[in-house]
Amino acid sequence: MAKKTLADFPISQHWKPKNPEIIQLYSFPTPNGVKASIALEELGLPYDAHTVKLNQTTTPEFLSLNPNNKIPAIIDPNGPNGEAFGLWESGAILLYLADKAGKLLPEDPGMKFETIQWLMFQMGGIGPMFGQYGFFAVFAGKEVEDPLPRERYTNESRRLMGVLEQRFADGRQWIMGDEYTVADIATFPWLRGAREFYKAGDAFEMDKRPHTMEWLERCLARPATQRGLVQPPRE
Repeated sequence: MAKKTLADFPISQHWKPKNPEIIQLYSFPTPNGVKASIALEELGLPYDAHTVKLNQTTTPEFLSLNPNNKIPAIIDPNGPNGEAFGLWESGAILLYLADKAGKLLPEDPGMKFETIQWLMFQMGGIGPMFGQYGFFAVFAGKEVEDPLPRERYTNESRRLMGVLEQRFADGRQWIMGDEYTVADIATFPWLRGAREFYKAGDAFEMDKRPHTMEWLERCLARPATQRGLVQPPRE
């Protein structure tokens, strides 16, 4: 049986690869979207970045790769067993890329699973809660008269900020101490988004989280971050 190639994925016919031999990234520069591009930049893995606007995620071409119609998604032409491999969900993509390159995930088993723990903390907590805050405080949900949704997501976001602040209170440089990992890459884009796009500094009491905000600045200062934040371009 012939091995699957990039050409076997319908999405590749719509968003045509510049180089079909390298990882294909289908994304948009949102907090979730830039996780993949920043990781690719940190790992030095070559990739084609395809801009998928949010109104394009329900097209048949995109759904053929990700039936959950969310960015980011990737196809690795040189995936497991030497054939093309498609993957979606930003956390899964981070783990896949880290495993492929042998970086951004500790080798020690305990540290590895602790890193995954913090990755899941972002996926299950910070991402959904910050995102719901943005919806009810900034976007369409702000028209809802009932204050309860805004209060709930504001308070929960503050609480999650407190969890991070406690983590950094011992002076650690990164979430896992001295080692920069997928946990950092998953988390800091959401803090950046809350501060810069939601204007949630006061709502999240960021001034009371100095260790967390210093960590955010360290993440933003990394050269790979600066490159990854603008990939793919918004067009």
